[in-house]
Amino acid sequence: MTQPRHFLRLTDLSRDELFGLLHRAIELKQAHRSGIPHASLPGSTMAMIFEKASTRTRVSFEAGMAQLGGHALFLAPNDTQLGRGEPIEDTARVISRMVDIIMIRTSEHHRIERFAAHSKVPVINALTDESHPCQLLADMLTWLEHRGDMKGKTATWIGDGNNMCHSFIRAAERFDFHLNITCPSGYEPDASLLAQYSDRVTLFEHPAMAAKNSHLLATDVWASMGQESQTQARKADFEGYQINAELLAHADPEALYLHCLPAHRDEEISTELLEAPDSVIWDEAENRLHAQKALIEFLLSQ
Repeated sequence: MTQPRHFLRLTDLSRDELFGLLHRAIELKQAHRSGIPHASLPGSTMAMIFEKASTRTRVSFEAGMAQLGGHALFLAPNDTQLGRGEPIEDTARVISRMVDIIMIRTSEHHRIERFAAHSKVPVINALTDESHPCQLLADMLTWLEHRGDMKGKTATWIGDGNNMCHSFIRAAERFDFHLNITCPSGYEPDASLLAQYSDRVTLFEHPAMAAKNSHLLATDVWASMGQESQTQARKADFEGYQINAELLAHADPEALYLHCLPAHRDEEISTELLEAPDSVIWDEAENRLHAQKALIEFLLSQ
């Protein structure tokens, strides 16, 4: 039996495959907005395993499968034997015999790798503590739609060196742009990842220096799920690491700014920019739907 293709990190797909996904996502978006049926996967079933809460991820995958003619099953921890201690390998062996594709949102990245190693069908990473590749598909789709090819351009990551930052580092290599990163001391991204992609990444101490002439600014919340106890300490540490009009003035005049949401207004991003009429953040959120539909089609066609 041919081994299934998984999407656990952005680098699981080649540059050409990723660009192909983005262009297919644009086609699917146009079809959806025009009311053109595009049920390319009738009868297909996706299992959605959520060990972390979600809004955009659940809605986009569930709606996406329906629009492709398939069906999605929502499985929370208390709905499965995983929540009662069944080995993840056993769950993978069983569920993958009953569905066509599986999406997992969990904490430790090794959990999804163990699941994928024992799955008979494609597995999609819908977020781990290490990586968030589906969000990067939406982000790159938004950049491509609004500003064209990102080759040779510069993006800037502002804030925590978290799973989103890790995925932006990999995106810089796959989509051929340079990434500036500015984080408070002690919050830098994984050192081995920085070393691996050292030709694509530059670290800056000050946000204004990192944003200078950048074509894209991106950020995330200062305290992610599971870090609630650190909220007050992180607010103090991240003071000044906010995307706002003052910072945007250092970037390219046509620069875009992104946020994967949910956002904490006037912390990592100003209310003014979040609510600006020309903000593309809401396009970015919608693009999770279209990018993931293209991804599902791709993985089930392999």
